[in-house]
Amino acid sequence: MSAADWLQLLLHFLTLSLLAVGGAISTAPDMHRFLVDQRHWISDPQFSSSIAIAQAAPGPNVLFVALMGWNVGLNAGGGVNGGARAYALALLGAAITMAGMMLPSGLLTYGATRWAHRNRGLRSVRAFKAGMAPVVVALLLSAGWLLASAQHDGPAGHLAHWRLWLLTAAAALIVWRTRIHLLWLIAAGALLGALGWV
Repeated sequence: MSAADWLQLLLHFLTLSLLAVGGAISTAPDMHRFLVDQRHWISDPQFSSSIAIAQAAPGPNVLFVALMGWNVGLNAGGGVNGGARAYALALLGAAITMAGMMLPSGLLTYGATRWAHRNRGLRSVRAFKAGMAPVVVALLLSAGWLLASAQHDGPAGHLAHWRLWLLTAAAALIVWRTRIHLLWLIAAGALLGALGWV
């Protein structure tokens, strides 16, 4: 990757940061479009596994952005067999994507929160908050759709596809209607995946 490519990666994540209403995961479809479909800097499995690993790991959910940057840098350096250069580029990729995702939204959130708190009684502030709720839900559904419709390889992929949709619908229903902790659902999904059911 050239310096212009690294700059383009930073600028894209700076832009996505300002669109991350509902969290960074809501911009996952555009990350996929940019990183996988347009630039081919990471593969579809790398994209999906970056989100899955970060969501399963303890800590902030935004860590998937760092994993995507890590994969971009690692691929640019020749992969896991690329030696120290590949790992240095992986660290650079992680730093660029995280800085791009965190700086603008962090500064905007800080400033907007202070202003909204001072003006919380204004009708326009209350209307804005009420109007953003459906946008956040739509962005999260879009990210969920992208992850649930990931391509499966091989002839068994088509058979497993209906199981994935069934599991997705069941998990959504359970989250909506019960108070079961999400970690139990993640563990159940991992177990079903380990058993080859999905």
